[in-house]
Formats: sequence, C-alpha cells, structure tokens
Amino acid sequence: MDTVITRKNRKNSYRIGIVLLFLTVSYFAYSMITKEKSLNIKRDEISIKTVSKAYFEDFIMFQAKAEPLNSILINIIEGGSVQEIFVENGGHVEKGQALAKLYNPNTELSYLTQETSMIEQINNLNKARLDIRNQELNLAKDLIAIEHDYNTAKQLYDLNERLFKKGIIAKNEWETTREGFRYQQERKNIIQQSIQKEKQTNQVQIQQINRSIATMEKSLDILRGNKKNFLITAPLSGRLSSFEPILGKNYQAGESIGKIDVMQGYKLVAKVDEFYLERVSVGQKGTIEYKGKQFPVHIAKVIPEVKDGKFQVELSFENAKELDLKQGLSFGVKLTLSESVKTLVLPKGSFNQETSGNWIFVVNGDKAIRRTIRLGRENPLYFEVLEGLKEGEKVITSSYQDYKEVVVLQFDK
Repeated sequence: MDTVITRKNRKNSYRIGIVLLFLTVSYFAYSMITKEKSLNIKRDEISIKTVSKAYFEDFIMFQAKAEPLNSILINIIEGGSVQEIFVENGGHVEKGQALAKLYNPNTELSYLTQETSMIEQINNLNKARLDIRNQELNLAKDLIAIEHDYNTAKQLYDLNERLFKKGIIAKNEWETTREGFRYQQERKNIIQQSIQKEKQTNQVQIQQINRSIATMEKSLDILRGNKKNFLITAPLSGRLSSFEPILGKNYQAGESIGKIDVMQGYKLVAKVDEFYLERVSVGQKGTIEYKGKQFPVHIAKVIPEVKDGKFQVELSFENAKELDLKQGLSFGVKLTLSESVKTLVLPKGSFNQETSGNWIFVVNGDKAIRRTIRLGRENPLYFEVLEGLKEGEKVITSSYQDYKEVVVLQFDK
C-alpha cells in the first residue's frame, strides 16, 4: 500500500526570503546614507592654525611700476609706410624735432589734386571780384559824362534865362533850353540812384567773394599743413619711449608709434583685482618700501574700466624728494582700506578656494569635523570671522581639494 507524502508550501518560503532580503538591503542603504563620510589623513600633510582675536587691518597688497608723471602719445596723423627714421628709442628729443617720415603716394596725389582745384577756385573768385570793380569803374565813367552834360545844360539854361528876360531870344528857344535842362537833370538823378544801388549790390557780392576767398585760402593752408603730417615730429621735449617704427611698415592714421615722457616727476601705476573696484577710491593712503624705508603714497586716479579681471589705478607720492626713482622700478604697495579694529580672525589658507568661506574643518582631538561658518572682510593675512568659530579653536587651513565630500577627518596615530 502506497504512503501519501504531504508537499510543503514553497510560496511562503519565497515570500519570507524576499522580505528578509529587502530588509537587509534597506538597512545597509540607510546606514550608508546616515553614516558620516570620513577619511583618514596624516597630521603632517595638513596645515592647522588657531582662531584668535587680533587687530584686523583692512588692506590689500599689489605691485606698481614707476612711470613719468606726464607723458604724451605720438600718433600717426596721415597713414603711410615708414620711409625714414631719424632718432632712436630712449633718447632725449626737443619739441618739433623730426622723428620719422612716412610716404603715401595715393594721399599725396589726392592732396595735389585738391590743391590745384582750390587754387583754380580762388583765381575764379578773384576774377569775379575784378569784373565787379571794372563794372563800377565803367559806371563811374558814365556818371562823369552825364554830369558833364548836366553842367553844360545848366550853363545854357542860366544864360538863356537871362537873355529871355531881356527879350533877346525867342520864347520857343527858351522853352527848348528849359526842356533840355530838365531832361539832363532827371537823367542825372536816375543814373545816380541806379549807380548807388549797383554799388550796394556789388559791395555785398564783394564781401561774399572775400569771405569765400578767405575760406578757400584757409582750407588751402590746412591742406598744405596736412602734407607736412607725413613728417612725424616731437609734440614736446622729453625722453622718447616705446618708439619702435619699422622701415617699410604701413601705419594707419590715429595709430600710436611711441610716447614722450616729460621727466618732471614720477607716479605709480598698478592693476588691481576687480574684486576691490568698489572699495578703492581717490585719496586712500598706502605705503611702499624703498631701500629699507617706508614712503607714504595715495590714490590719485581710479580708472574703472575692467580688463582681464583687473582695473587700473594711479598713485602719487606724498613726498618724493628722498626718492631717486627710475622708470620701470617696481614696488609692493600696501593700500589701507579702513582703520584697524580688534576682532576674531582666521589665518588665510587655500581652504577657501573649495569652501568659499562657507565651512571649515575644526580640530577636535584626533579628528577634525566639518562646520558651517561665515567670514567677512579679508586682507593678505587674515579672514574676519563673523560666525561659527570661537577664539582658541584650531582649524585646518590647507587645501580641501580631496575633502569636498568628507564630513570627518580622522588623524592617523
């Protein structure tokens, strides 16, 4: 007789296994999420500094170069190729001294054409003025003839009037004489009025012609002056610098080929990071070190145009009598932005490049724990601490390049 074997329910076993697997995976996932990420490091691989209270001086440091107090650029007025060079860079030049000569045949031909045209126009205007003068002369001659006829008629009139009263001449002859005199009198008056108006009109025309001639002659002088612009001369006396023209090279109008430095004092010129643009202003004071001594300087000009992340400033010396400066000397400038105050400070370090001042590792025994902080002003030495740190606490200030995702740093024993 066969024995009946009861089959176990495998479905329940599968379900229990799946539940246990899910719980296990969930536990490990939860542990991974909640567990703080840590990393073991060596103490000698990092830099540890102490938070302290000190006088915080808000200043910045930058390099500046000595330049002549006044300079003027040498600009090309008429473009062309360099034909001759008369001086060398770095030499002293006098005002008006020839520096170089350019050549541009097209421009010279254009000038010659314009000059010929202007001279022709001036000649035409002179001819028109001469014609008016000749016309006035002819009118004057006519007036003389008319006045002669008038005087003759008046003499005859006076004579016949006396003869008629004495009855020597007939009435009809007297009437003829009187009519002739009236005609000459009216003729003279009309011609005189006409000549007067003609003179007034001619006077206006001559004035206009004279103004036109003056304008044309002025334009001609300017044109002839422009022809001289191919010869580049020194605009003032001084030392020639940055003057390096090349024979045969073509230069455009307005292009600068050098400058002249007026050797009557020096200034400092520097480029400052754009971060400080709103904090640097005219009048702020600073110092430079020269031959072991400190010399005061101040901001004389701020040029707010930013190029390559920097803007330019010019500094003047408070007293440069003791300075034997030369162009191109470089100085480290310490510029004070505000008065010093005692506050909580943190020594600067490369940690700020990764944290932007928002967090830092604070040393606690054999480990360092990540902490949120808030920093304020900075100078080349310190950060001002506003929140998150206390006096006497030690922090890691070296680079955090490998610790961006780490919460706890464990020091190896």
